[in-house]
Amino acid sequence: MRRRDNFGVHIVSDLYGCNPQKLMKREEIEEMIETTIRESGLNKIKSYFHQFKPYGVTGVVLLSESHLAVHTWPEHGYVSLDVYSCGPPDGSFSAHKRIIDFFKPRKVSTNIFTRGKVEDGSHKKSDIETAHQRV
Repeated sequence: MRRRDNFGVHIVSDLYGCNPQKLMKREEIEEMIETTIRESGLNKIKSYFHQFKPYGVTGVVLLSESHLAVHTWPEHGYVSLDVYSCGPPDGSFSAHKRIIDFFKPRKVSTNIFTRGKVEDGSHKKSDIETAHQRV
């Protein structure tokens, strides 16, 4: 296993100028997200998607690596996309690209955050076991 100095990559994007028709139907978005997760090598624990009335969708997927969330505003042609993984970053970037390819925005604004910093020797296994025994 590759040694890392952080707790993962968090990709946060705003997608502007999307086709409103692509942002309205929960079933289509859910199917695309579920396929994206499988094809990106991420591991789903559970997902929930909600259809708003008259339109708009929110979907959240709990991953063993962390989470993926998508929120749509068809009336504005806008999608909010959030992909966070403490696993290898390739899966996160693959999922992010596939979702953007599906929505085909005219403009994308993305911020990529490295989450946390692993400090050598900050906690030993025995420290964690001791803390767990106190609970």
